[in-house]
Amino acid sequence: MRDLDGATIVFDLDGTLVDTAPDLLRALEAVMATEGLTAPPAEVARLMVGQGARVMIERAAARAGVAWPEEKLNQLTETFVGIYAADIAGASLPFPGLEAALDALGAAGARLSVCTNKRTGLSEQLLTALGLANRFGAIVGADAVTTRKPAAEHYVAAVTRAGGNVGRSVMVGDGAADVGAARAAGVPVIAVTFGYCEEGVDALGADALISSYDDLGAVVRRLIGP
Repeated sequence: MRDLDGATIVFDLDGTLVDTAPDLLRALEAVMATEGLTAPPAEVARLMVGQGARVMIERAAARAGVAWPEEKLNQLTETFVGIYAADIAGASLPFPGLEAALDALGAAGARLSVCTNKRTGLSEQLLTALGLANRFGAIVGADAVTTRKPAAEHYVAAVTRAGGNVGRSVMVGDGAADVGAARAAGVPVIAVTFGYCEEGVDALGADALISSYDDLGAVVRRLIGP
């Protein structure tokens, strides 16, 4: 039954497709240590994930009472990326039920895409390491567009580069940038409750919330129709 022919489902990556926090926090701790600083505790740092490595470092530094100049932040970001990429999927795992949900959506005819504020190369490396990359028609990182999420441009690129139509698409994410991009593009958005939302997922204003990937297919059909 291919009732989702012509539909495109766009996913955020960190905190939505994959629980990447353990490996990101490992890299953050290493970078902070090079400057003689302690990284925030895991429960705090986890909520800093989602806007890219530079923002994560900047926020961790601010919490430690440090404000680095742009050149220093750029240097530390590259150090972070090197540490992270060296063991990018060491402790990162797809969220429970994800792969079955992707299989079901694909079997129903949906196109799948990734719209992430992670760098494209790192996103591809991670998803390849986890055996997920070939499920997506496009993987569009923040460096692949002029303006990243929450800008509509990023979302639209993720849909069109997967061969889809924005008018029959839906965003699945875990944070304000995901909801903002969907709103800017004029499409519905589903928020997962198990991600890295600092504001509290209930406050995002998503069209639907899911706490399990077992519910994704039914919610997609409700929001964009068969």
